[in-house]
Amino acid sequence: MIKKCDHPGCTKAGTCRAPKTRDLREYWWFCREHAAEYNKNWNYYAGMTPDEIEEDWERQTFGAPLRDKTQVESDQQDYIKFLNDFITGRTTFDKTPPRRTAPTPRISTAFKTLDLPITATWREVSTRYRTLAKRHHPDTATGDKDAATKQFTKITDAYNVLKTHFGKK
Repeated sequence: MIKKCDHPGCTKAGTCRAPKTRDLREYWWFCREHAAEYNKNWNYYAGMTPDEIEEDWERQTFGAPLRDKTQVESDQQDYIKFLNDFITGRTTFDKTPPRRTAPTPRISTAFKTLDLPITATWREVSTRYRTLAKRHHPDTATGDKDAATKQFTKITDAYNVLKTHFGKK
């Protein structure tokens, strides 16, 4: 349904809506020309005191008026402290892991024992350990049981070293 422009004396179609009040529940229907004129002269805050404008702005921005000034000042101080800490002391915000240094000979030997590169992840270490442990376990190994026991002990020791290195318990 097409409405007629609400501007007195206009016979054009009212295709543009313009608010009647601040609560934005009722609208005028104007033609494009009269809507532009109305919007140019309409002031949302007309008839409000500066305190009412401030309260309305806070309610629309934050969801409720901020009446407790001590709470507001406390929140502002917390926010300023947060920004200052963020700018000057990034370590509290992004806990970057410490830079890795060259691995100790004990760790290098453990990786070699499991036949893994020094860049292997914990998941790769644990997968490789399970594979080798099944193969060299004294109860399942075929052949020389003493050699299997020594190899299994060596693999388990290497796994324990890497477990400590990766911070696993």
